[in-house]
Amino acid sequence: MTKLITRITTVGLALFYSFGINAQTTITYQNTMNPNDLVQNVLLGFGVTASNVTFNNDPGTMMQGNARSFTATNFPYSQGVYIRTLGGDDVSSDSDLNAISTNDITNGGILEFDFVAAGNNLSFNYMFASEEYPDYVCSEFNDVFGFFISGPGINGPYSNNAENIALIPNTNIPVAINTVNSGTPGIFGTAFDCAAQDPNWQSNSVYYTTQYATYSGEGYNGGTVSLPSEITLQCGETYHIKIAVANVGDGALDSGVYLEANSFVSDAVQVVVATVTGDTTVFEGCTDASIYFIRPQSQINDTLTIDYTIGGTATMGTDYNNLPNPITFLPGQDTIIVTITPIADGIPDNNETITITAQIVNACGDTITSTGTLIILDSVDLTLTYTNPTVFCINDSVPVPVIASGGFGPYTYEWSNGAVGDTAYLATVDSVQGTIEYYVTATDACGYTGTDTVLVTVDQSLVIDSILSTPATCLPIGTVATQTFPYGAHLQNPGNQNSYDLTFDWTYEHDTTFIFPNQSSLNNLSGGWYYLELTDNVANCTVNDSVFVDVVDVPFASVTAEPGAGCTPLEVTFSNSSQNSNQYFWDFGNGNGTVTNDLSSVNQTFDVTSIVQLVASNGDVNCNDTTTILVEIVTCGCTDPIAINYNMAAVIDDGSCIYPNPTVTAPNVITLNGDNVNDVFFLTTEYAASIELIIVDRWGNVVYSGVGNQTTPPTWNGRNASGKMVSDGVYFYKYTIGGILGEVLEGHGFLTVVK
Repeated sequence: MTKLITRITTVGLALFYSFGINAQTTITYQNTMNPNDLVQNVLLGFGVTASNVTFNNDPGTMMQGNARSFTATNFPYSQGVYIRTLGGDDVSSDSDLNAISTNDITNGGILEFDFVAAGNNLSFNYMFASEEYPDYVCSEFNDVFGFFISGPGINGPYSNNAENIALIPNTNIPVAINTVNSGTPGIFGTAFDCAAQDPNWQSNSVYYTTQYATYSGEGYNGGTVSLPSEITLQCGETYHIKIAVANVGDGALDSGVYLEANSFVSDAVQVVVATVTGDTTVFEGCTDASIYFIRPQSQINDTLTIDYTIGGTATMGTDYNNLPNPITFLPGQDTIIVTITPIADGIPDNNETITITAQIVNACGDTITSTGTLIILDSVDLTLTYTNPTVFCINDSVPVPVIASGGFGPYTYEWSNGAVGDTAYLATVDSVQGTIEYYVTATDACGYTGTDTVLVTVDQSLVIDSILSTPATCLPIGTVATQTFPYGAHLQNPGNQNSYDLTFDWTYEHDTTFIFPNQSSLNNLSGGWYYLELTDNVANCTVNDSVFVDVVDVPFASVTAEPGAGCTPLEVTFSNSSQNSNQYFWDFGNGNGTVTNDLSSVNQTFDVTSIVQLVASNGDVNCNDTTTILVEIVTCGCTDPIAINYNMAAVIDDGSCIYPNPTVTAPNVITLNGDNVNDVFFLTTEYAASIELIIVDRWGNVVYSGVGNQTTPPTWNGRNASGKMVSDGVYFYKYTIGGILGEVLEGHGFLTVVK
C-alpha cells in the first residue's frame, strides 16, 4: 500500500537576498523539553520516524541547559533545535569527535537517536557559529561538530562504520572553524593549519557570515550560512544519527549548532516561500517572493516534470504575474525558482493568498505532497520616531536623530533645512523665542514615504557681549572685564533681577592650572591670552570668548656688529638700537665688559670667536631684555667647505669666510576670497637653514604648525587641522629660524585673516 505523506513548508529564506530590511532580530530559547520531545516535536519533518532519543547518553525527562528549542524572527530559521558547548558535559571520551579534532576535546553536547526514513534519502538544514571567530581561525583551538550516521549501506571511518555528513557542499571536507571562515588567518593562527585540513580552505569563505553577533544572542563572532546535510539511504531501514558539538583545547570561547525545525526529512519536492521580509508576506508594488521547488538528491540524475496546483484568494494575472506551470527538472538540476511579483492595483484587498502545491512519488513508492503559502499585503505606512529638542544658546545647534519604521530598509531622510541622513543638526536663530518647525521625510527602498514635524524649542539665549582689557608692562598690572552682564541669562527667581547663577571660569594661556576667582573682572594680570567660559547654571548653557592683554613699554635689546666676522685681530663696532631702555650692560665674551646709559656705539677688538651679550634695562630689575650676537674669527682665505658650498648663506668677501645671520619678514594680512592672490601665509627669509612656524587662534588653539627651510618654507592656506577654512579675525604666529651654524632667530606677531 502506498503511504501519503504531506508537508506544508512556510519557511522564510531572507538570506537568499541582497536586498535586506532593517528589522529587529530576536531569538527566544526554551529548555523545558526532554530529548524525545525536542526531536519528535521540533526537529523531525515529513517522511521520518525516530526512537531511542538521548542527550549526552541520557534519555532524561528534562533537557540539559546546553540543548534547547528556539523560535526566532528575522532569522534564517523561524524555529529549531540549538545545541551549544557552553554549559555542556565533558564529552572528551567520544571517539568520533576526537577523530575530527586537531586537539583535546572538552565540554559539549551530543544528541542521538534511531530513525527510519520513508524515502531513500535524508536531508536537513543547519548553521554552525562560534566565538572562536575570527581571532582563532587557523589555530589549534578549532571547535568541532559532526553529524555521524550509521546503518545499512553506510561504510564510513567512524564508530559503527558511520559517516560524517556535516560537510562543505560538494566536498568531503568537514565543516569547521579552520575550513569555513573569511579566508584570513586569525591573530593566533597560521594559514598552514587551515591548509592542512583543506588546501582550498580560502574558497570556502562564500559559506561564512559575520551576522551571528547581531542575531544569535550568544555573542558569536561568525559562522556558516544555512547549509544542507544530505545522504542516500535504503527505504524502510533503521539508521542511527549522532549530532555532536564540542570545545577543543579549552572550555572557553563557545560554539553552537542551529538545526532548522522540521527540516529532518526524506524524499519530497519541497515548496519553499522566500521573501524579503523573512516571512511569507509581500507588498504590492514593492517586494517580490520566490517559490523554490527543491527535489531530493535521489532523483537528481533524472528528468522530472512537476505539474503543481495554484490556489488561494489572489488572482494570477491580476494580483500577481503569470507563473509557468508545469516545471521540469533537467538531469543534475535540484532547484527551480519561480518569482512572484505582486501587482499594485490600488484596490484595498489586504491579505490575499497564493498557495502552491506539488506532488511526487518517491523511490519507495510513497506519494509526497508539499505546499507553500504566500500572503499579499497592501502598501505600508512609515512611522518616524524622534524627540523634540530644546536649545538655550544663540546660534546653538542640536543633533536630532530620527528612526523610520514600518517600511523596507534602507531608508533615506531629507530635512527642510537641506540636511540629509538620519540625524540633522537643527540650529536656532539670533533672538528667536518660541518654537521653530523643521520637516523630515523618510523614504524606504520601495518608495513609500512618511513625513513628520520636529519642533525646536528656543529658550532665551546666553551671550558674552564683549570683554575689555588694559595692557600690562613688565609688571602684572593688566586687567580684563566683561562689558555687559548678564545678557540672555536666566533668573533663579524671576522677581529678583539679581538672582542670576553664573560661573565665570577664566584660564590663562601660560598657566592653565591657576584658578582665578569666579567674577566678571580680573586685575593684576600679566600679558597674554585669557579665555572665559561663562555658564548659566539655571539654563545649563555655556558660551566662550577670549581677550588678549597686550604688553607695552617693555625693554627690547637689539645690537648689530660691523664687521661680524674677519681675520684676527678684528676691530668691531657695535651699534645699539634697543628700545624702552636707559641702561645697557655689555659682556663682550672676551673677558671685557662695560655699562652705557645711551645708544652710543661701542668698539672692541677680538682675537678669538666670541659671543657678545647686551642686556637692555629700564632700571627695574624685573624689567629687562637680553640679546646676543656672534663675532666670528676666521682663517683668512676661506677654506671652510660649509661657507663655500652652502649656497643659501655663505658670502665670500676678500677671501674670508663670513656666515650671515638669518633674517625674516612676514605679512600681516592674508585674503581668503578665492582669487589666488595673497591667499597663503609664509615667512620671507634669508640665510635660513631651518624654519618652524606655529599659528594659533585667539583661544590658543593651534590651527597650523609646519617646518621647512628657505627653499621650501612652511606655508599656511587658511585651513585648520580638520581641513576647514578658518573664520575672519586676528591670529597669533610664532617662528623659530636656525642659521647654518646653529644661530637661532625667534619671533612672533599677529596675522589678520580676511575673506
